[in-house]
Amino acid sequence: MIDIEPLIQIAKEARKNAYTPYSNYKVGCALLAKSGKIYSGCNVENDGIMSICAERVAFTKAISEGEREFEAILVVGGKEKLIYTTPCGYCRQFMSEFCKRNFPVFMCYEEDKIEQKTLEELLPNNFNL
Repeated sequence: MIDIEPLIQIAKEARKNAYTPYSNYKVGCALLAKSGKIYSGCNVENDGIMSICAERVAFTKAISEGEREFEAILVVGGKEKLIYTTPCGYCRQFMSEFCKRNFPVFMCYEEDKIEQKTLEELLPNNFNL
């Protein structure tokens, strides 16, 4: 069983660092690697077309540190208060490169509500079938 409390706190802290001058929609996440290390990420916008999501920030940090196996990810997001936020389609496909179909994706919202889906539930017809 995955202890998600540390993931919640790390994701909320990461969210504070989000750079979102255009949408003001701040997202933070915490990615748990099989090694036990937790990688955080926040979204970074720009005025062009290629902003980067919190999930891909966390994954690229982990991958650049040599991680290749992952246990779970937890996502928090919203403008002011936390609302139900799932990874976007691009992030879902990105995760499918490194994670199994049953990879747990947790979404934390309204400060204390948690929903869990698998990557396959979020992306049933990914390119890596």
